Amino acid sequence: MATLGEHIRQSNAYKWWILGMIMLGTFMAVLDVTVVNVGLPAIMSAFGIGISTAEWVITTYMITMTIMLPSAGWFADRFGNKRVYILGLVLFTLGSWLCGKASSDPFLIGARALQGVGSGIIQALGLAIVTREFKPAERGLALGLWSMAAAASISFGPLLGGYLVDAYSWHKIFDVNVPVGVLAVLLAAFVQKEWKNQTRSPFDWQGFAAIVLFMPLAIYALARGNSPSNPGGWSAPEVIGCFIVAGAALAWFIVAELRNPAPLLQIRLLAERNFGISMAVLTLFAIGMLGGTYLLPLYMQRGLGYTALAAGSMFLPVGVIQGVLSAVSGYLTRYVRPLLLSAAGILIMALSFWLASRFTLHTTHGHILFILYLRGFGMGLTFAPLNLFSLKNLTQQDMAAAAGISNSIKQLAGSIGIALLTVIFSARTSYHAAHETVSAAQTYVEGVTDALRVVAVITLAALLPLLGVFRKKRPGKSGVKGAATPSPGEAVSGKTDKTTIYRTKPE
Repeated sequence: MATLGEHIRQSNAYKWWILGMIMLGTFMAVLDVTVVNVGLPAIMSAFGIGISTAEWVITTYMITMTIMLPSAGWFADRFGNKRVYILGLVLFTLGSWLCGKASSDPFLIGARALQGVGSGIIQALGLAIVTREFKPAERGLALGLWSMAAAASISFGPLLGGYLVDAYSWHKIFDVNVPVGVLAVLLAAFVQKEWKNQTRSPFDWQGFAAIVLFMPLAIYALARGNSPSNPGGWSAPEVIGCFIVAGAALAWFIVAELRNPAPLLQIRLLAERNFGISMAVLTLFAIGMLGGTYLLPLYMQRGLGYTALAAGSMFLPVGVIQGVLSAVSGYLTRYVRPLLLSAAGILIMALSFWLASRFTLHTTHGHILFILYLRGFGMGLTFAPLNLFSLKNLTQQDMAAAAGISNSIKQLAGSIGIALLTVIFSARTSYHAAHETVSAAQTYVEGVTDALRVVAVITLAALLPLLGVFRKKRPGKSGVKGAATPSPGEAVSGKTDKTTIYRTKPE
C-alpha cells in the first residue's frame, strides 16, 4: 500500500504541494531580513552594545546568505536538490533556535551567520525547484505566487517583529521560526522528490574562497574604522590591512570568474549593455534602500520613543503599496519605456529619503507615514521595469545565472550600505554631541538624518548609469519609418531589419 507521501508525489497536485513548501521556506527566510530591524534597539539594550556592534546582527546574516546564493546550485546538482534544500531548512531552523537562546552578542552574531547559510540555500534553490516542477504555461502563475510569499514577509515582518518584542521579548523574533522550520523540513522530507543534475562541473573553489575573504573583511574594515574601541581610526594597521586584503580578494574573484568556464557567478553577463546598466543601478539603489530600512526603525524607537510594535506597523503599508505598484508598473511597460518608469521610481525614492533627512524630534506620525508611502510607491515603480529591461537581451539559458548575479549584488550592496551608513551615523552623532549642547535624543536624530541625507544622494546617483540610454537615437536610413539606426555592434553582427524594428520598442 502506497504511503501518503507516495500518493502525493504521484498525484497531479504534487507541484502545488511543492509550491506551498517553497513558499513556506521563502517566507521564513525573507522574514528574517526584515523582522530583526525592528528588534535591533531591544537587542542593543539587552547586551549593552552600540550600533557599531549591533550592525553585525544584520550584516553577518546578509554576508553568509550572499555567499551561499551562487554556491547552493552546485551542491544541489552534486548531492541532490532535496537533500541540500532540507539541509538549508535545518541550518536555518537550528540557527533560529540558537539565536533565541543567545546570552551574548558574539553568540547571537555567530548564530545569525548559521541562519544566513540556511537562508541562502533556501532562496537559491526555491526558484530553481519551482521553475522545474511547473510547465512554461503554468510557470507565470507559480512564480507570481512564490513572489507573494517574499512580498508578504517584507510587509508583515516589521509588524510581527514589533509585536513579539513588545509582547514578549526580542528572543521571540527568532523562536517563531522554529515550528515553521520544522513543518517545512517535514514537508520536504515526506513530499519532495529527489533530483540530481547528471551534468557535473567542478566547483569554483577559487571564486568561492575569494568572495568568502572579500565580504567579511570589507565589512569589518568599514565597521572597525570608526569603532570607539579603535583609537587608531581609519589609519589603524588592522583596518588598512583588511581593506588591502579585501581589495586583492575582489580582484582575484573577478579574474577567476572570467577565466573559469563554469564560474560561481557568470559576471561575463555584465558586458551585455542592458544587464550591466541595470546591475549598476541596482547596486546604488540597494545601498540606499536597505540602508534606509535599517536606519528608520532606529530613528522611531531611539529618537521618538516609539514602541517596537508602533515602529513595525509603520512599514506594513509600504509592502502593500510596493506590491500593487509593481503589478501596475509591469503592465505600464507595454506603453511606456521601462527605464522611464524606473527613473521616476528612483526620483521618488530619492525624494522620500531627502524628506526623511529633515526629520526632527517633533515630526508627526502622519508625516512619517506619508514619506514611507512615497518610498513604497518609488520601489513599486522601479523594480519590475528594471528587471524587464535587464533581461531583455539575455537567452533563456542565461536567466538562472542572471538571477544569481542580481540577488548577490543586492545583498552585497545592502551589507556594504548598512556598514557605510553606520560609520556615517556614528561619526555624525559624535560630532553633534561634541559641538552642541542638546539632549542625547536630539544628537541621535541628527546623526540619523545626516546619514539619510547621504542615502538620498546615493539613491539619486542610481540615475547616472541610465543617462546614456536616454539619449535620443537619430532616425536610420533603413527605409522603415521610425526605425532606429543600428548600433555598430548590430551592423557588424548582421542583424536583420526585423531586429532593428524590434529595437524601437520601449526600453
